[in-house]
Amino acid sequence: MATDWQLPPGVSRALWDHLHDPASARLYDRQLADTPLLALDIQYVRHWCRPPGSIIDLGCGTGRLAIVLAGKGYRPVAVDLSPEMLRVLGDKAASLGLDIPRVQANLVELDAIADQSFDHAACLFSTLGLIEGSAHRRRFLQHVYRLLRPGGVFVLHVHNRWFHLWTRAGRRLLCRNLFGGDFVMPAHQGTGPLNMHLFTRGEIVRELRTIGFHVREVRPVSVRPDGKVPWSFLFSGWRAYGFLVAAVKWKELG
Repeated sequence: MATDWQLPPGVSRALWDHLHDPASARLYDRQLADTPLLALDIQYVRHWCRPPGSIIDLGCGTGRLAIVLAGKGYRPVAVDLSPEMLRVLGDKAASLGLDIPRVQANLVELDAIADQSFDHAACLFSTLGLIEGSAHRRRFLQHVYRLLRPGGVFVLHVHNRWFHLWTRAGRRLLCRNLFGGDFVMPAHQGTGPLNMHLFTRGEIVRELRTIGFHVREVRPVSVRPDGKVPWSFLFSGWRAYGFLVAAVKWKELG
């Protein structure tokens, strides 16, 4: 059990405890089974990350993306800070006859992985928002850019800050944090309160462009079963529950 001063960069105490709880890992798939985003984001990855190749799944959890992609001709490497999540992933992969390399690592500290090792990268289910502190989030994005080969695609999901305008509890949440810092999100789906950074559409686009990515698409997503935002051309930056983003590492010239 790490004391607070020993926590890895960008990892809050609540997140550390959650990631090292065996019960959370065992129940994770069951608790999130009815979440529409879990099917939508995998489709999104398969649409943008073509042709199949090597892909690093950053914040892989119990392997829902890595396992699907391994069965579709991709070569995933699964990265997570949670040994419990990686253990569940390994058991699931073995039961299907799949060999998926697993790496236990903090997403802010990926220096040991070589430059330009992957054709694609993914960071789903608002994992980026769980990294505490803007400098640490930017460091993670710099790692992703470094790990991709020129022309490589990065797919990520973030929650939308302004979606919380539409509920009383959400407005209270926004009022407690007027300047865009990290929020303390209430307990949800079997997890305790976690620190979470909520992005605006413009913010995540600027962050990716600052790193050097070319943003190909920002797709607003809702909590509907089909994930669509009705009349998405009308204020989707305010109405979307979150965004799926596809970004490309510029190909080097010469």
